[in-house]
Amino acid sequence: MRDDSFILNPLFARPSETSPPPSQRLPEEPMLPETAYQIVHDEAMLDGNARLNLATFVTTWMDERANLLYSEALDKNIVDKDEYPQTAAIEERCWRMLAALWQAPDPAQALGCSTTGSSEACMLGGLALKRRWQEARRAQGKAADRPNLVMSSATQVCWEKFCNYFDVEPRSVSISEEHKVLDGAVLSNGRSLVDYLDENTIGVVAIMGVTYTGMYEPVAKIAAVLDDFQVRTGLDIPIHVDGASGAMVAPFLQPELVWDFRIPRVQSINTSGHKYGLVYPGVGWVVWREARSLPQSLIFNVSYLGGDMPTFALNFSRPGAQILLQYYNFLRFGFKGYQAIQKATSEVARYLAAGVGALEPFELWNAAEDIPVFAWQLAGGVERSWTLYDLSDRLRMQGWQIPAYPLPADLQEITVQRIVVRAGLSRDLADRLLDDIKKQVAWLERNGHEVEQPEVQRFHH
Repeated sequence: MRDDSFILNPLFARPSETSPPPSQRLPEEPMLPETAYQIVHDEAMLDGNARLNLATFVTTWMDERANLLYSEALDKNIVDKDEYPQTAAIEERCWRMLAALWQAPDPAQALGCSTTGSSEACMLGGLALKRRWQEARRAQGKAADRPNLVMSSATQVCWEKFCNYFDVEPRSVSISEEHKVLDGAVLSNGRSLVDYLDENTIGVVAIMGVTYTGMYEPVAKIAAVLDDFQVRTGLDIPIHVDGASGAMVAPFLQPELVWDFRIPRVQSINTSGHKYGLVYPGVGWVVWREARSLPQSLIFNVSYLGGDMPTFALNFSRPGAQILLQYYNFLRFGFKGYQAIQKATSEVARYLAAGVGALEPFELWNAAEDIPVFAWQLAGGVERSWTLYDLSDRLRMQGWQIPAYPLPADLQEITVQRIVVRAGLSRDLADRLLDDIKKQVAWLERNGHEVEQPEVQRFHH
């Protein structure tokens, strides 16, 4: 391992700081805070510009009042509900607001919690499905040691982790060019959703905003397939909606779309507060339709810092500041404010999609019809001397971070490029981006292939 030392710039090194500190082990001597700050600050300058990062769904900007509130709450530990009871009360207000937003039959009877992000929220949703299935099986005197979970092959990697960590067999329904999301239809291989279901299926995951492309999976259609399956087999299989992004978009932009607790089969929904909830990372939320949807066996009552409290999160100590920021956003924007923001963001995404789709080398995979995200591929029928990896590399030179990656299993020979539009990407910036894409495409048409295609096993954004 390299053990390079930092070379202290004499412009900010103090007289007592003559020896360069090591970078791979703890320094022997302390350093003045001004010097330590400058070293860290200067190194962080090498990161990309977060506002131009169109790979991430995660919020990169909040207003100055939110920043002030953030700085005032940095020391709050959400798990310490005795010491910070008001933050705990605000946490409950937030998930109850979400329960109402997602049309829970009775928000007062719903149950929820904050998490560090959607991955933890998904795992809690998955664990509740697994435990409910196990308890039902054991009550019937049946084996409960071979659970499986059915999902699209385009799910985010956190579901692979859930199945791996908690001993659940993942059953992935492949997407295709004809069926770009899990929709319950019969696929080209002759199989449909029901062919993946059996008495050991703990649930089906439906995605509101597929990571790869931003497209919604039709939750109501999936539920209808499961309703028919129950009539024929007697097996009642619940749905967890992974609404990491779409659960904070659909209520505002597609209120007529039925995907949430209006569907009786939907038992739980998660979202990322730090995505289209517009909060800095990291905060997520998970809400269950009603208390019985979350088995009591998953809830721990622990004595902590002089009090007794129930907990059902995977993580323990974690920041409370983002919860206050989520509540701040809920109060500041309200329904109409979120609607206006998501509408403006979606309009920029569709403008960009139309601009990219009009360029001769490209064919849109989708056009930001759902969440403000779209993807494209190189149009077929023309041999080109460059790839989307080349274009991604050229755009990075202009400051734009726009990933290229292969689609999941059975479509991995198709490479797409994806743009995530977040609040704050203006129409003017979108025009600049389109100009840069056109310029870099023209450069690649003249000069051809530059970078080697990387080995990408799974998309993680």
